[in-house]
Amino acid sequence: MLIGGSPSKLFHLENFAENLKKKNVETKVVIDTEIYTGFPSKKISNWFESKKKFNQLIKEFNPDFIFVDRQTNFALESINSGIPVFIHLRGDFWTETEIAKQTLYKSATRRLFIKLKDNIAEECFKNCHTILPICKYLENVVKEHHPKSKTFVLYQGIDPTKWYKEKGMKLKHPCVGILQSSTIWDKTKELLILPQVMKKFPDVMFYWVGDGPYRDKILPELEKCKNFQWLGKLEYPGKVRQFLTEIDIYALISGLDMSPLTLQEAQLMEKPVIATNVGGIPELMRNNQTGYLVEKNNADDLIEKINLVLENTEKAKKMGNEGREFVMKNFSWEEITKRFIELMKNSK
Repeated sequence: MLIGGSPSKLFHLENFAENLKKKNVETKVVIDTEIYTGFPSKKISNWFESKKKFNQLIKEFNPDFIFVDRQTNFALESINSGIPVFIHLRGDFWTETEIAKQTLYKSATRRLFIKLKDNIAEECFKNCHTILPICKYLENVVKEHHPKSKTFVLYQGIDPTKWYKEKGMKLKHPCVGILQSSTIWDKTKELLILPQVMKKFPDVMFYWVGDGPYRDKILPELEKCKNFQWLGKLEYPGKVRQFLTEIDIYALISGLDMSPLTLQEAQLMEKPVIATNVGGIPELMRNNQTGYLVEKNNADDLIEKINLVLENTEKAKKMGNEGREFVMKNFSWEEITKRFIELMKNSK
């Protein structure tokens, strides 16, 4: 199987490939845009790019299947080659596109760029072999837009052996750790409930790890609280592992999410988790067992759940232990790869 994806997901795609190889599936991982980018692209030279590298790759590797993690010209050319293509869909493409049009892509030029990208994506969705939404919630979203397309839920896999306690970061305790980017406004704006929460816990430190184009819309409000500190973007996975080792509670305060990997990582690090009840988040944890779900835009609910964790250290420890077991059982690469191989067998 040929695997093509974005550079930011290379770490996870290579883990996927390693586990496929263990099960005797020959794989090759490439960065899609290094093979073929085409039009549209911010780099004008790509508009006239030859498909020679792509054609040569297909000829030499001769894959039975192609797996892609985004809807690009590489994915479209893969579909046009006649080889069955699986598209791993990580987010609500349609909602995120509308948000982008209303925020970062308001100018005529940018709106044209996103429209051209949309056209490629829709062609990919219509003509690929199977769409692989990353959670059940997202599968329902796909069915609304492409009811005739084949779908198969493929959660994000994770390697539990890479998530172990590692010292190296010193934080003030007790503390709540937040690990999430600020790249989509509807996800990020939920963080604006934090000042109200932090005022209720003057002796608890709140640390945010993450960055993105909406940072400056959020950070000034959070930094008004003395018990808040922004740590920026941390090196992955080493520094992230150190951060998760040190925190007492992991909080995911998001207005829109499908299958956040950090929620899996925090549970593997045996931390009690508190997360907003949106999208696919409830599928990645067990409410009242590995942590607590809180309702969107409800600061009081978040305050209550933080209190529950802080006041009952024994239950918090038990939640952490059960969280690791839950993720290992349901989302390890061993389990995800096994499911995917069954899909491949049934697709021949």
